[in-house]
Amino acid sequence: MSNDPRPDEDFREKQKQARVEINKLDADRVHDEPERIAFFNAVYQRAGRDAINVPWADLHPKDKLLDWLKDKKGQDQTALDIACGLGDNAEAIAEYGYQTAAFDVAADAILWAKKRFPESLVQYRQADLFDPPSEWLEKFDLVHECYTLQALPPKMFEKSARAVANLVKPGGTLLVYTRILPEPREQAGPPWPLIKDQAEIFFTLGFKLVSEDIFTIDRPDRQIPHGFYEWKKMG
Repeated sequence: MSNDPRPDEDFREKQKQARVEINKLDADRVHDEPERIAFFNAVYQRAGRDAINVPWADLHPKDKLLDWLKDKKGQDQTALDIACGLGDNAEAIAEYGYQTAAFDVAADAILWAKKRFPESLVQYRQADLFDPPSEWLEKFDLVHECYTLQALPPKMFEKSARAVANLVKPGGTLLVYTRILPEPREQAGPPWPLIKDQAEIFFTLGFKLVSEDIFTIDRPDRQIPHGFYEWKKMG
């Protein structure tokens, strides 16, 4: 485990303040694939190994993921953590017995994760969701996606969901953790929370919905609706 402390409200407030400057990196963008890649690389490069400067960094695995893992130990199954960032979720998956790989498009994120977890069993590497290693296609018993689909613009959503789905082996499990919108409305983004029809796209990609957990994360200034979905790939 990392020695980083779990974020408190002071950390969250400083992170919120830092987000103002980070959002300037995303201003007036067309939000296509090259620009999203450039944005994520820029965030990690300018962070200076300070997680306050990474808006989505929790320095702790997601609680919903931990709750799921308690009943679903890996028993040497393979797992992949998509857009792993600083590695907390990937480390949790590995600790529950999965042979875990994790990737991020930002090389600095991968270097940072390796430094945080120097004795990790996770196989970290820099990679692109839209051009993954060929040996990863339909390989993994468990694929975990957290905040990735919502970080890419709506015009890329179907392509992104299909790329995620292609990494799950037949009979395997896909976990999706995302912000959601209770009802459709225009979104400036990023992020672009998923509406219900978007969250259900995996039905059309050969998956069966196993469970759906809709919940709210409370912040001092707002409440943020979220969804945690477990899908099973048929075949």
